[in-house]
Amino acid sequence: MNQYSLKHAQSLDAQDPLHKYRSQFAIPKQKNGEEHIYLCGNSLGLMPFKAQEYVNQEMEDWAKYGVEGHFHARHPWMPYHEFLTDKMAKVVGALPHEVVVMNSLTANLHLMMVSFYRPTAKRHKILIDYSPFPSDRYAVESQAKFHGYDAKESIIELQPSHGKETVDHEDIMATIEKHGDEIALIMIGGVNYYTGQLYPLAEITRAGHAKGCKVGFDLAHAAGNIDLQLHETGSDFAVWCTYKYLNSSPGSLSGCFVHERHADNPDMPRFAGWWGHDKSTRFLMGDDFTPMRGAEGWQLSNPPILPMAAMRASLELFEEAGMLALREKSLKMGDYMLSLLDHINSDKISIITPREHTRRGCQLSIQVKDADKSLFDKITEAGVIADWREPDVIRIAGAPLYNSYADCWRFVEVLEQELSNQ
Repeated sequence: MNQYSLKHAQSLDAQDPLHKYRSQFAIPKQKNGEEHIYLCGNSLGLMPFKAQEYVNQEMEDWAKYGVEGHFHARHPWMPYHEFLTDKMAKVVGALPHEVVVMNSLTANLHLMMVSFYRPTAKRHKILIDYSPFPSDRYAVESQAKFHGYDAKESIIELQPSHGKETVDHEDIMATIEKHGDEIALIMIGGVNYYTGQLYPLAEITRAGHAKGCKVGFDLAHAAGNIDLQLHETGSDFAVWCTYKYLNSSPGSLSGCFVHERHADNPDMPRFAGWWGHDKSTRFLMGDDFTPMRGAEGWQLSNPPILPMAAMRASLELFEEAGMLALREKSLKMGDYMLSLLDHINSDKISIITPREHTRRGCQLSIQVKDADKSLFDKITEAGVIADWREPDVIRIAGAPLYNSYADCWRFVEVLEQELSNQ
């Protein structure tokens, strides 16, 4: 069978034990009624059909019970965030008390930096990844300024290696070794949003801790994508959004990890709110704040139930499928996509995402010669939903819960056709 044929892609889908999950998601349709080729799970994951059912259930319980829904809803609202904890902990490889779902990603990042960025005159610098997502840059710069430091002096950014688009492992370690005594916090994006490079999280953590640095990660593009094993990796904290690979609904809540070595330290500096207070005495409305053990002690407000209901639907699928199986398919599908892209005879595109399994997740970043966005516009018109990132990259992500090998084949067919038309 021709390995570059649609028939071969369909045979791979027939052998895929995860292919059954595709039918549990709403695939956007084109005007002609055909499904879009949706490769944008790195920007917004698709809706599990059960999300609508679960949200509707909460709406019905709100109508039925009013405030009493906190205790009498089918899934009582008072402990609702706890329904997500075990499943989210499995997704990121953490102990349950190390994880909580709350707030938005950048809000959680700021909360974590209140606790873990404690600059001094000799150690005030923050190490960030190369070309980070702008919100991360804004957050760390504003924290440095808040503490009275010049952000230009306090921020160290990893640099690409030898004219590449990505950063070599050796250069990361060399940067930590060189500047470690000045670094208060290493705050790296687990997977770079632009290049799709997966950073060596465990090695960064070990190197940072050896130099006395605190270490945290923004896992917006890694949670639900990579088998993270956060507890074993040992970072001090991590934060992530859930609306990308975790399919939790547009702009939904964030996840937060705090390693258990910090679980029983009530004296850690933090910004406090009543939902982080010991739940056994929370409603006594006392004056003194007693933080809950673990990550829950960083909560501020009672949780929003509707986005959590949507998240619960997705996390059930993640628990059933398992991160090991999802990661295995992700890599296989990425290898398949790369083989198809390599088969295109064109000098107008190149892949800047590392090819090694240890250095990439679902996302592949296709760099377009001369930053010609017309190619992206054409494939969009032809039914592809991907995204364009300035100045010159088309990002595609095959999410293993709902994307298929046939999606990969159809995308490359469209891409090759539009390249030949240019």
